Amino acid sequence: MRLFDEYGAPSTAGDIAYIDYLFLGDYVDRGQHSLETISLLLALKVEYPHNVHLIRGNHEAADINALFGFRIECIERMGERDGIWTWHRVNRLFNWLPLAALIEKKIICMHGGIGRSINHIEQIENLHRPITMEAGSVVLMDLLWSDPTENDSVEGLRPNARGPGLVTFGPDRVMEFCNNNDLQLIVRAHECVMDGFERFAQGHLITLFSATNYCGTANNAGAILVLGRDLVVVPKLIHPLPPAITSPETSPEHHIEDTWMQELNANRPPTPTRGRPQAPNNDRGSVAWI
Repeated sequence: MRLFDEYGAPSTAGDIAYIDYLFLGDYVDRGQHSLETISLLLALKVEYPHNVHLIRGNHEAADINALFGFRIECIERMGERDGIWTWHRVNRLFNWLPLAALIEKKIICMHGGIGRSINHIEQIENLHRPITMEAGSVVLMDLLWSDPTENDSVEGLRPNARGPGLVTFGPDRVMEFCNNNDLQLIVRAHECVMDGFERFAQGHLITLFSATNYCGTANNAGAILVLGRDLVVVPKLIHPLPPAITSPETSPEHHIEDTWMQELNANRPPTPTRGRPQAPNNDRGSVAWI
């Protein structure tokens, strides 16, 4: 909402007649307002079906959002029967979401990355929806879960700390993919970056992250990208708000939300901010970053 307030929201009084809005996934989890977020985005899609576009992130999957907040939010706010019904229905919708978007045949957008398996755009086009994680392929996992390596000096494929079977991919993979498909840019999300956006592979890949102060701890900026007619990329930023001065007595709702986030972070550690690796807590055993 802060991005809409700062830079404009889709509306007939604004720019919806000539601008498309593309969202890169992870609409639910790790917060107490998943219902508001997905409801708003779906309402915008219904109102402006040809101008608002939603692609799928790794949290748009029942096995993930059952663990990271969305399922319990539905139950706590709607009651068990209606909450479970809503959670199932929304996840059925998630199975139909597109997995990538191509802009002017020159910029491809996805949630995660190209991983080890994706060499041609046709591999993505050949994934038939609805698609569940259980029925997914290596291509699906790479699209939703893979990350670039730490920096441009780290080439090739490396194991990904998110979990077994996942990889990070180097700038050489990015350049090869762009050359094979006559692309100039990959835009992806999936990792918190301190400035809201971060370039990789000599500018041929951009990581975009729009949520400020990820999980209440990162103190990162959020960003959107604005593309002009000539496909020049202009980042627009918002910065994290200063912490509110509250107490359980003066702001019980804020206190409950803080406590909820702290408990989730303790049980399900957030993915480390890109460029700032963190060692997993050995007391919890093996940790897969989500």
